[in-house]
Amino acid sequence: MTATPPPAPQETTRFPCPQCGADYRFAPAQGKLICDHCGHEEATEQGDRAAAITELDFRAALAEQLPAAEVMETRATTCPNCAAHVVFDGDTHATECAFCATPVVVDTGTHRQIKPRAVLPFQLAEPAAHDAMNDWLGELWFAPNGLQDYARKGRKMDGIYVPYWTYDADTKSSYHGERGTVYYVTETVMRDGKAEQRRVQKIRWRPASGRVARWFDDILVLASKALPKKYTDALQPWDLSALEPYSPEFLAGFQAEGYTVALTEGYEEARAHMDRAIRRDVAFDIGGDRQRIHNVQTAVSDVTFKHILLPVWLAAYKYRGKSYRFVVNGQTGRVQGERPYSTWKIAFAVACAALAAAAFGYIIAQNQ
Repeated sequence: MTATPPPAPQETTRFPCPQCGADYRFAPAQGKLICDHCGHEEATEQGDRAAAITELDFRAALAEQLPAAEVMETRATTCPNCAAHVVFDGDTHATECAFCATPVVVDTGTHRQIKPRAVLPFQLAEPAAHDAMNDWLGELWFAPNGLQDYARKGRKMDGIYVPYWTYDADTKSSYHGERGTVYYVTETVMRDGKAEQRRVQKIRWRPASGRVARWFDDILVLASKALPKKYTDALQPWDLSALEPYSPEFLAGFQAEGYTVALTEGYEEARAHMDRAIRRDVAFDIGGDRQRIHNVQTAVSDVTFKHILLPVWLAAYKYRGKSYRFVVNGQTGRVQGERPYSTWKIAFAVACAALAAAAFGYIIAQNQ
């Protein structure tokens, strides 16, 4: 499980209603499984979060020594257009990619993946996600009118659980650098034959060294390559204190994407995050008015991780043959996305600005 994972599947999880046999869906507002056909409801099991959501040992995963209960076999497919890797159930063989609407066929092979450890249930129902997206689109004045029409039509959005890694680690760092103290001197300079005095800033540097320590908890790393990372990162913050121990009931009626960022690849990103935080700690520890950091040596221990699923509402819009995607944080309603620009609206705005500038210039000229 240290190599780059194979195409991870995307799956719509189904739970049959015991009364009528139709599929349950998880209702975020009620926190229950609800049958839209007959109205039957069933509560989801929620246990002790702290006891159930435990971390896994990173080194054991690298050595492929995780307990058998922590891995699973999945059927996978890769979207030929956007490279999304989506998990399917046993009866599904073809579908439409939720990320870009491209028809895809399920791969016949199976792959081993680390099971999700926790899930953040949807707290935002689809109508509320639509409202959030429409509000966001309404602020995009330069967007084409067709985009506003798309929003008003209320096309179905896809609820997808997106995979993430979280990493914990204990770090102890030693450093060497310099501490700078700012002081000022008065210098005399000649200007146009006259002597002038000016105050000049100087910095006095002294060697500095020391140690800093920091415990990192739940560094969040996106484990998917299907969506633009800059948009999914911008959906933060997530309240991870609301995580629930993984249970497939939370996925009822939604899709779940399998991870495509390997555990080791995600750890590299987490380490970069740690290094930035450690350098800030070092600069603070050096103190003074200025700091120079020459080298930092960090020992990392007790590295643990978990695979979690976070809720995202996704909508795709096609404009002039190109797909644009919008993502909505299924917990907070925060919206991010790609957007086309209307050339005629931009041209109109430029023309209006030019006319306004010309009118202003004319008024100034008349008053002179």
